[in-house]
Amino acid sequence: MDRSPENCRLYGRLIATLVRRQENRPFDAMAVARIIEHSARVAEDAEKLTTHMRTIADLLQEADYWASQDNTAVVRSEHVDRAIDKQIHRVDRVRRMDSGGDPARNAVDRHRRGTGGPGERPFGDDLGNFSFGRPSRITATARIGRGEVIDIEREVELGGAIHSKGVLIISSFLAARYAKDHPLSLSASLVFEQSYGVVEGDSASVAELCALLSALSEIPIRQSLAVTGSVNQLGQVQAIGGVNEKIEGFFDVCQARGLTGRQGVLIPAANVKHLMLRADVVQAAAEGKFHVFPITTIDEAISVLAGVPAGERDEQGTTLLARSIPASRSV
Repeated sequence: MDRSPENCRLYGRLIATLVRRQENRPFDAMAVARIIEHSARVAEDAEKLTTHMRTIADLLQEADYWASQDNTAVVRSEHVDRAIDKQIHRVDRVRRMDSGGDPARNAVDRHRRGTGGPGERPFGDDLGNFSFGRPSRITATARIGRGEVIDIEREVELGGAIHSKGVLIISSFLAARYAKDHPLSLSASLVFEQSYGVVEGDSASVAELCALLSALSEIPIRQSLAVTGSVNQLGQVQAIGGVNEKIEGFFDVCQARGLTGRQGVLIPAANVKHLMLRADVVQAAAEGKFHVFPITTIDEAISVLAGVPAGERDEQGTTLLARSIPASRSV
Protein backbone atom coordinates (compact mmCIF):
# COMPACT_ATOMS: atom_id res chain seq x y z
CA MET A 1 0.00 0.00 0.00
CA ASP A 2 1.39 3.41 -1.00
CA ARG A 3 2.10 5.83 1.85
CA SER A 4 -0.01 8.62 0.37
CA PRO A 5 -1.94 11.00 2.71
CA GLU A 6 -5.20 9.33 1.71
CA ASN A 7 -3.88 5.84 2.37
CA CYS A 8 -2.45 6.97 5.72
CA ARG A 9 -5.93 8.18 6.69
CA LEU A 10 -7.40 4.84 5.59
CA TYR A 11 -4.69 3.04 7.55
CA GLY A 12 -5.51 5.11 10.61
CA ARG A 13 -9.17 4.07 10.36
CA LEU A 14 -8.07 0.46 9.96
CA ILE A 15 -6.00 0.76 13.15
CA ALA A 16 -9.05 2.18 14.95
CA THR A 17 -11.12 -0.78 13.74
CA LEU A 18 -8.52 -3.26 15.01
CA VAL A 19 -8.37 -1.43 18.36
CA ARG A 20 -12.13 -1.73 18.80
CA ARG A 21 -12.20 -5.34 17.65
CA GLN A 22 -9.46 -6.31 20.10
CA GLU A 23 -11.06 -4.18 22.86
CA ASN A 24 -7.85 -2.24 23.38
CA ARG A 25 -7.56 1.17 24.99
CA PRO A 26 -7.89 4.16 22.64
CA PHE A 27 -4.68 5.19 20.86
CA ASP A 28 -3.84 8.88 20.73
CA ALA A 29 -2.82 10.54 17.46
CA MET A 30 0.92 10.27 18.11
CA ALA A 31 0.59 6.55 18.86
CA VAL A 32 -1.29 5.98 15.60
CA ALA A 33 1.36 7.97 13.71
CA ARG A 34 4.09 5.86 15.31
CA ILE A 35 2.35 2.66 14.20
CA ILE A 36 2.02 3.98 10.65
CA GLU A 37 5.73 4.87 10.69
CA HIS A 38 6.60 1.38 11.93
CA SER A 39 4.40 -0.10 9.21
CA ALA A 40 6.56 1.62 6.59
CA ARG A 41 9.68 0.17 8.22
CA VAL A 42 8.14 -3.32 8.13
CA ALA A 43 7.45 -2.75 4.42
CA GLU A 44 11.12 -1.65 4.03
CA ASP A 45 10.00 1.37 2.03
CA ALA A 46 9.41 4.94 3.21
CA GLU A 47 6.72 5.29 0.52
CA LYS A 48 4.73 2.14 1.34
CA LEU A 49 2.81 0.56 4.23
CA THR A 50 2.68 -3.11 5.11
CA THR A 51 -0.56 -4.98 4.50
CA HIS A 52 0.36 -7.76 6.93
CA MET A 53 -2.26 -6.88 9.50
CA ARG A 54 -1.36 -9.68 11.92
CA THR A 55 1.90 -7.85 12.59
CA ILE A 56 0.06 -4.59 13.29
CA ALA A 57 -2.61 -6.30 15.42
CA ASP A 58 0.09 -7.88 17.58
CA LEU A 59 1.78 -4.52 18.03
CA LEU A 60 -1.50 -2.90 19.06
CA GLN A 61 -2.12 -5.61 21.61
CA GLU A 62 1.32 -5.29 23.15
CA ALA A 63 1.23 -1.49 23.23
CA ASP A 64 -2.11 -1.76 25.04
CA TYR A 65 -0.45 -4.03 27.62
CA TRP A 66 2.28 -1.49 28.33
CA ALA A 67 -0.35 1.23 28.72
CA SER A 68 -2.06 -0.97 31.31
CA GLN A 69 1.24 -1.34 33.14
CA ASP A 70 1.44 2.47 33.34
CA ASN A 71 -2.20 2.56 34.44
CA THR A 72 -3.16 5.01 31.69
CA ALA A 73 -6.50 5.14 29.90
CA VAL A 74 -4.93 6.00 26.51
CA VAL A 75 -2.11 4.30 24.60
CA ARG A 76 0.65 6.79 23.81
CA SER A 77 3.59 6.68 21.40
CA GLU A 78 6.02 5.67 24.17
CA HIS A 79 3.93 2.53 24.75
CA VAL A 80 4.21 1.68 21.06
CA ASP A 81 7.98 2.25 21.22
CA ARG A 82 8.26 -0.02 24.25
CA ALA A 83 6.26 -2.73 22.49
CA ILE A 84 8.54 -2.53 19.44
CA ASP A 85 11.66 -2.68 21.62
CA LYS A 86 10.36 -5.71 23.50
CA GLN A 87 9.49 -7.51 20.25
CA ILE A 88 13.03 -7.00 19.02
CA HIS A 89 14.50 -8.11 22.35
CA ARG A 90 12.57 -11.39 22.20
CA VAL A 91 13.78 -12.35 18.73
CA ASP A 92 17.36 -11.06 18.66
CA ARG A 93 18.78 -13.73 20.96
CA VAL A 94 21.12 -14.96 18.20
CA ARG A 95 22.62 -11.49 17.77
CA ARG A 96 23.10 -11.07 21.53
CA MET A 97 24.63 -14.54 21.92
CA ASP A 98 26.96 -13.89 18.98
CA SER A 99 28.05 -10.64 20.57
CA GLY A 100 28.37 -11.63 24.20
CA GLY A 101 25.60 -9.15 25.03
CA ASP A 102 26.84 -6.30 22.86
CA PRO A 103 26.60 -6.88 19.10
CA ALA A 104 28.73 -3.89 18.22
CA ARG A 105 31.54 -4.01 20.74
CA ASN A 106 32.09 -7.75 20.47
CA ALA A 107 32.51 -7.63 16.71
CA VAL A 108 35.16 -4.95 17.00
CA ASP A 109 36.98 -5.78 20.21
CA ARG A 110 37.35 -9.48 19.46
CA HIS A 111 38.40 -8.65 15.86
CA ARG A 112 36.00 -11.23 14.48
CA ARG A 113 34.62 -8.71 12.01
CA GLY A 114 37.01 -5.79 12.20
CA THR A 115 36.55 -2.39 10.65
CA GLY A 116 40.02 -2.12 9.13
CA GLY A 117 41.31 -3.08 5.71
CA PRO A 118 40.79 -1.56 2.30
CA GLY A 119 37.03 -2.00 2.16
CA GLU A 120 34.02 -2.62 4.35
CA ARG A 121 30.36 -3.39 3.98
CA PRO A 122 27.56 -4.25 6.36
CA PHE A 123 25.91 -7.62 5.88
CA GLY A 124 22.86 -9.04 7.62
CA ASP A 125 21.11 -12.04 9.03
CA ASP A 126 17.41 -12.78 8.71
CA LEU A 127 15.65 -14.56 11.56
CA GLY A 128 12.03 -14.84 10.52
CA ASN A 129 10.47 -11.40 10.97
CA PHE A 130 13.66 -9.89 12.43
CA SER A 131 16.72 -8.87 10.46
CA PHE A 132 19.94 -7.26 11.61
CA GLY A 133 23.16 -6.14 10.02
CA ARG A 134 26.77 -6.73 11.04
CA PRO A 135 29.90 -5.27 9.45
CA SER A 136 32.29 -7.52 7.58
CA ARG A 137 35.82 -6.71 6.46
CA ILE A 138 36.82 -7.18 2.82
CA THR A 139 40.46 -7.18 1.71
CA ALA A 140 41.94 -7.11 -1.79
CA THR A 141 45.41 -7.66 -3.23
CA ALA A 142 46.66 -6.84 -6.74
CA ARG A 143 49.75 -7.76 -8.73
CA ILE A 144 50.92 -8.26 -12.31
CA GLY A 145 49.15 -11.20 -13.89
CA ARG A 146 46.88 -12.43 -16.68
CA GLY A 147 43.71 -10.46 -16.05
CA GLU A 148 42.27 -12.68 -13.31
CA VAL A 149 40.24 -11.53 -10.33
CA ILE A 150 40.21 -14.47 -7.96
CA ASP A 151 37.17 -14.90 -5.75
CA ILE A 152 38.67 -16.75 -2.78
CA GLU A 153 35.21 -17.48 -1.35
CA ARG A 154 34.33 -19.30 -4.58
CA GLU A 155 37.63 -21.14 -4.69
CA VAL A 156 36.99 -22.70 -1.28
CA GLU A 157 33.28 -23.27 -2.06
CA LEU A 158 32.06 -20.65 0.41
CA GLY A 159 30.82 -18.25 -2.29
CA GLY A 160 27.38 -18.53 -3.87
CA ALA A 161 26.60 -18.15 -7.56
CA ILE A 162 25.26 -14.60 -7.27
CA HIS A 163 28.34 -13.44 -5.36
CA SER A 164 30.60 -15.05 -7.96
CA LYS A 165 28.64 -13.32 -10.70
CA GLY A 166 29.29 -10.02 -8.94
CA VAL A 167 33.05 -10.68 -8.93
CA LEU A 168 32.96 -11.45 -12.66
CA ILE A 169 31.13 -8.16 -13.24
CA ILE A 170 33.89 -6.37 -11.31
CA SER A 171 36.51 -8.02 -13.54
CA SER A 172 34.58 -6.96 -16.64
CA PHE A 173 34.33 -3.36 -15.40
CA LEU A 174 38.08 -3.17 -14.75
CA ALA A 175 38.92 -4.49 -18.21
CA ALA A 176 36.44 -2.18 -19.97
CA ARG A 177 37.51 0.90 -18.03
CA TYR A 178 41.29 0.47 -17.90
CA ALA A 179 42.33 -2.00 -20.61
CA LYS A 180 40.30 -1.32 -23.76
CA ASP A 181 43.32 -1.34 -26.06
CA HIS A 182 45.53 -3.97 -24.48
CA PRO A 183 45.23 -7.06 -22.25
CA LEU A 184 44.56 -6.46 -18.56
CA SER A 185 47.89 -7.44 -16.99
CA LEU A 186 46.39 -7.81 -13.56
CA SER A 187 45.95 -10.60 -11.06
CA ALA A 188 43.87 -9.80 -7.99
CA SER A 189 42.23 -11.57 -5.06
CA LEU A 190 39.17 -10.73 -2.98
CA VAL A 191 38.09 -12.23 0.32
CA PHE A 192 35.79 -11.68 3.27
CA GLU A 193 38.12 -11.87 6.24
CA GLN A 194 37.25 -14.41 8.93
CA SER A 195 33.94 -15.42 7.36
CA TYR A 196 33.15 -19.05 8.05
CA GLY A 197 29.81 -19.43 6.30
CA VAL A 198 28.56 -19.10 2.75
CA VAL A 199 28.85 -15.62 1.21
CA GLU A 200 25.99 -14.94 -1.19
CA GLY A 201 24.50 -11.96 -2.98
CA ASP A 202 26.02 -9.02 -4.86
CA SER A 203 25.40 -6.23 -2.33
CA ALA A 204 29.12 -6.17 -1.51
CA SER A 205 30.29 -5.64 -5.08
CA VAL A 206 30.71 -1.85 -4.72
CA ALA A 207 32.86 -2.39 -1.63
CA GLU A 208 34.85 -5.13 -3.38
CA LEU A 209 35.51 -2.93 -6.40
CA CYS A 210 36.56 -0.01 -4.20
CA ALA A 211 38.91 -2.34 -2.31
CA LEU A 212 40.47 -3.42 -5.61
CA LEU A 213 40.86 0.17 -6.81
CA SER A 214 42.52 1.01 -3.50
CA ALA A 215 44.92 -1.91 -3.88
CA LEU A 216 45.73 -0.97 -7.49
CA SER A 217 46.30 2.73 -6.80
CA GLU A 218 47.87 2.18 -3.38
CA ILE A 219 45.65 4.98 -2.11
CA PRO A 220 44.09 4.14 1.28
CA ILE A 221 40.39 4.61 1.81
CA ARG A 222 38.58 5.86 4.89
CA GLN A 223 38.01 3.20 7.49
CA SER A 224 35.29 5.23 9.18
CA LEU A 225 32.92 4.54 6.28
CA ALA A 226 31.12 1.33 5.39
CA VAL A 227 29.78 0.52 1.94
CA THR A 228 26.84 -1.43 0.62
CA GLY A 229 25.59 -1.62 -2.95
CA SER A 230 25.69 -3.61 -6.17
CA VAL A 231 27.62 -2.45 -9.22
CA ASN A 232 27.07 -3.24 -12.90
CA GLN A 233 29.59 -3.47 -15.77
CA LEU A 234 29.21 0.25 -16.48
CA GLY A 235 30.14 1.27 -12.94
CA GLN A 236 26.61 2.25 -11.99
CA VAL A 237 25.54 1.56 -8.40
CA GLN A 238 22.37 -0.49 -8.03
CA ALA A 239 19.88 -0.93 -5.19
CA ILE A 240 20.17 -3.67 -2.57
CA GLY A 241 17.88 -5.13 0.10
CA GLY A 242 17.94 -4.62 3.85
CA VAL A 243 19.44 -1.14 3.63
CA ASN A 244 18.07 -0.01 7.02
CA GLU A 245 19.44 -3.02 8.89
CA LYS A 246 22.83 -2.69 7.22
CA ILE A 247 23.16 0.98 8.13
CA GLU A 248 22.05 0.30 11.69
CA GLY A 249 24.47 -2.62 12.03
CA PHE A 250 27.43 -0.38 11.23
CA PHE A 251 26.00 2.43 13.36
CA ASP A 252 25.94 0.08 16.37
CA VAL A 253 29.65 -0.64 15.87
CA CYS A 254 30.46 3.08 15.62
CA GLN A 255 28.33 3.97 18.61
CA ALA A 256 30.06 1.33 20.74
CA ARG A 257 33.47 2.76 19.84
CA GLY A 258 32.29 6.37 20.09
CA LEU A 259 30.73 8.52 17.40
CA THR A 260 33.24 10.95 15.92
CA GLY A 261 31.22 12.71 13.21
CA ARG A 262 33.32 11.10 10.47
CA GLN A 263 31.55 7.75 10.42
CA GLY A 264 28.85 6.75 7.98
CA VAL A 265 27.63 4.40 5.28
CA LEU A 266 27.62 4.71 1.50
CA ILE A 267 24.39 3.38 0.01
CA PRO A 268 22.89 3.29 -3.50
CA ALA A 269 20.97 6.48 -4.26
CA ALA A 270 18.14 4.23 -5.44
CA ASN A 271 17.73 3.04 -1.83
CA VAL A 272 17.11 6.50 -0.35
CA LYS A 273 13.35 6.02 -0.68
CA HIS A 274 13.63 2.85 1.41
CA LEU A 275 15.19 4.57 4.43
CA MET A 276 13.19 4.05 7.64
CA LEU A 277 15.97 4.19 10.21
CA ARG A 278 15.81 3.83 13.98
CA ALA A 279 15.26 7.02 15.94
CA ASP A 280 18.77 6.97 17.45
CA VAL A 281 20.35 6.76 14.00
CA VAL A 282 18.19 9.61 12.70
CA GLN A 283 19.11 11.74 15.71
CA ALA A 284 22.83 11.06 15.29
CA ALA A 285 22.58 12.01 11.61
CA ALA A 286 20.69 15.20 12.44
CA GLU A 287 23.43 16.14 14.91
CA GLY A 288 26.17 15.47 12.33
CA LYS A 289 27.59 12.54 14.30
CA PHE A 290 26.80 9.92 11.62
CA HIS A 291 26.23 10.15 7.88
CA VAL A 292 24.49 8.31 5.07
CA PHE A 293 25.92 9.05 1.63
CA PRO A 294 23.84 8.19 -1.48
CA ILE A 295 25.96 7.28 -4.51
CA THR A 296 25.08 6.58 -8.13
CA THR A 297 28.42 5.54 -9.64
CA ILE A 298 31.64 3.83 -8.59
CA ASP A 299 33.47 7.11 -9.29
CA GLU A 300 31.40 8.83 -6.61
CA ALA A 301 32.05 5.97 -4.20
CA ILE A 302 35.83 5.97 -4.60
CA SER A 303 35.96 9.78 -4.45
CA VAL A 304 34.19 9.80 -1.07
CA LEU A 305 36.21 6.88 0.28
CA ALA A 306 39.64 7.95 -0.95
CA GLY A 307 39.16 11.69 -0.63
CA VAL A 308 40.58 12.33 -4.11
CA PRO A 309 38.79 12.85 -7.44
CA ALA A 310 38.20 9.89 -9.72
CA GLY A 311 39.97 9.83 -13.09
CA GLU A 312 38.90 9.56 -16.71
CA ARG A 313 40.65 8.93 -20.04
CA ASP A 314 41.98 11.85 -22.03
CA GLU A 315 41.21 12.36 -25.73
CA GLN A 316 43.95 9.93 -26.73
CA GLY A 317 42.52 7.34 -24.40
CA THR A 318 45.79 6.72 -22.65
CA THR A 319 46.01 8.97 -19.61
CA LEU A 320 43.69 9.06 -16.63
CA LEU A 321 42.94 12.69 -15.79
CA ALA A 322 41.63 13.77 -12.40
CA ARG A 323 37.93 14.45 -12.71
CA SER A 324 36.13 16.45 -10.06
CA ILE A 325 33.13 14.59 -8.66
CA PRO A 326 30.46 16.67 -6.93
CA ALA A 327 30.65 16.15 -3.19
CA SER A 328 28.18 13.51 -2.06
CA ARG A 329 26.00 14.90 0.69
CA SER A 330 24.56 12.80 3.46
CA VAL A 331 20.81 12.35 3.74
